[in-house]
Amino acid sequence: MTSRADKLGRMVSLVKLQLRLSEWQLAHLRQQERSLQDEQEWLVGTLNEGKPPAGSSSESIARRLTRASVGARAIQAQASQQLDQVRTESRRVKQFEQVAKAALADKLRDAEKRSLEELTGTSLTVREWPPRLANRTKT
Repeated sequence: MTSRADKLGRMVSLVKLQLRLSEWQLAHLRQQERSLQDEQEWLVGTLNEGKPPAGSSSESIARRLTRASVGARAIQAQASQQLDQVRTESRRVKQFEQVAKAALADKLRDAEKRSLEELTGTSLTVREWPPRLANRTKT
């Protein structure tokens, strides 16, 4: 049977993996945002030059610029939500780590107690019980 500390350790691992996935998703959204911003800059530069590339008109470039700016705003909103999720999961990881650390300390304390009991040949918990005969003679 696995101990509480072991189970909490596995839970910490899973929550950390979720955090890494969220961080990766945020990085991916940031990369998409940068790509759209680069495209916007290029399109604005193309429009400002006055002569569009071959096969493109000013209107088509303007439409592409509008689509890119709408897409950039949508991705910024998603990135903001993802950043909030990353922060939330980061707090969860810290909380789980604290709980797991306390459980591991309890497990080690219990193991040390059992080891000490084995060395002394007595059970500390049994020694703490009041003797039954002494209680009966008082009444």
